[in-house]
Amino acid sequence: MADEQKKGSFFSDLFAPVGGFGVTFSTMFRKVITEEYPEEKRPTQPRFHGRHQLNRHPDGLEKCVGCELCAWACPADAIYVEGADNTEDARFSPGERYGRVYQINYLRCIFCGLCIEACPTRALTMSNEYELADDDRQRLIYTKEQLMAPLLPGMEAPPHPMRLGDSEQAYYVDVPTRAGRTAADATPGGPQPSVPTAQDAQAGAPLDTDSDRFIAGSDFEGSGSR
Repeated sequence: MADEQKKGSFFSDLFAPVGGFGVTFSTMFRKVITEEYPEEKRPTQPRFHGRHQLNRHPDGLEKCVGCELCAWACPADAIYVEGADNTEDARFSPGERYGRVYQINYLRCIFCGLCIEACPTRALTMSNEYELADDDRQRLIYTKEQLMAPLLPGMEAPPHPMRLGDSEQAYYVDVPTRAGRTAADATPGGPQPSVPTAQDAQAGAPLDTDSDRFIAGSDFEGSGSR
């Protein structure tokens, strides 16, 4: 019995290198694929974890409320947030507070996405931008101004009063649930889109809060990134 085991071990050790070199020889004659980066950039997957973005509401107000949950969730301690109170004369977001200071240190960030999972208002998302290399450490600390989503047509740069309603519900309940209707509204022969535009809101268009028409749990991203 022992002799048979030694014999089997001998043959397995003898042909083990053959199996390893088999992988090498099988790839030696394949055509080499050279990616001409950066002249030809390969598109990323839709849910790629790239550079962060701070999103806006349809009227331009910021979604960030300065709660600092993203900073607490970051395992690399790469996020720094300072919240401040909104006032009637200077309102940057719906509700009581906004993120006055927001910084992400990309020297530390590991792009795990835990920060966007912790965000209660979907203010922080991750884009498809991955070209972040730099030779200056200071430039890899991104500030709020660099992370904010651009103003789309019809948006107004804060500070300004709330345009979509008189309460936080209009921003965090009514508008997000309407966004769930956009897919159905865009189908051929379907009803007209029910999501109000910033122009309609500034013109004083009433908000229809009929909950039977809406699909809860969705979100409206003014920039369309994730």
